[in-house]
Amino acid sequence: AVAGATCLSVLTDVDFFQGSDTYLEQARAACALPVLRKDFIVDSWQVYEARALGADCILLIVAALDDSALLELSLLASELDIDVLAEVHDAVELERALNLPVRLIGVNNRDLRSFATRLDTTLALRTRVPAERLLVSESGIRTPADVALLRAAGVQAFLVGEAFMRAADPGAELARLFAVERA
Repeated sequence: AVAGATCLSVLTDVDFFQGSDTYLEQARAACALPVLRKDFIVDSWQVYEARALGADCILLIVAALDDSALLELSLLASELDIDVLAEVHDAVELERALNLPVRLIGVNNRDLRSFATRLDTTLALRTRVPAERLLVSESGIRTPADVALLRAAGVQAFLVGEAFMRAADPGAELARLFAVERA
């Protein structure tokens, strides 16, 4: 928070990302920022678990769920006073996400097949996200120039993970990445 973060994204998936529920509990105990549980949420018990762990928001990956499951999980999250970040990778997924009663739309710039990142993904989809939704650009944001490019295109929120995880001092990296905005 001191460095300017407005939310924490915490990996809890063990198998693919070496995350842990304990990380979320530690983050919740360490600061008052809202905490996103970043995991492959596919079942309602995981939403209840997210609430029990102290999460303020969950990630629903549109590519991983059918429309019925997306709606069921987003409605349950709302009942539990948990926000939902609906993550999309393309225009088809975005249209599905826009049918959900969620305010946060995340555009993941990482190609799920090649794992390459391209900010063009956010740039191509940004105009399709209505003004009443908050567009979050996810992945591949590494430099102040990346932030400036996305800001110039109207993007207001960013989910940055890898750049901070690789940094010796994540707070300093956050300040460096968003330095253009503080000048």
